[in-house]
Amino acid sequence: MSNPENLGYTTDHEWVDLADPAAATVGVTKYAADALGDVVYVQLPEVGATLTTGEACGEIESTKSVSDLFAPADGVVVEINEAVVDTPELVNTDPFGDGWLFRVRVDGEPELLDAAAYAEHTKED
Repeated sequence: MSNPENLGYTTDHEWVDLADPAAATVGVTKYAADALGDVVYVQLPEVGATLTTGEACGEIESTKSVSDLFAPADGVVVEINEAVVDTPELVNTDPFGDGWLFRVRVDGEPELLDAAAYAEHTKED
C-alpha cells in the first residue's frame, strides 16, 4: 500500500488529511502500523484537549511494544474515532480509512511532508 498523495505526513509516521477546513483527520501510516505489529489497544486524546505539535497525545499498544502518539499540529481535538478504540486492529487493516484516530481543529499551518518526501524518509529508517 503506497502513501496517498492527498495527505500530509509527519516524521513520527502519522498522516494528516487537511481537506476539511473545519478539522483535520489524523491517523498512523501503513509503515507505522506494520512496524508496530498487531495493535491491541489505542489511547486517544480527549475531545476538547489542546494539542501542541510534537508532544505526546496518546498511545498505541501492540503485541510488540507501546508507542506514543504525537500531535501532528497545534489545535483542539474535536472528535475521536470510537470504532478504533473498540476495534484497535483497524489501525493495521485500514490505516488510511476506518483506522483513522482523531480529528483536530488546526491552529496555523502544520509542517508536513508530502507523500514523496515521506516515502524517502521511511527509506532512511
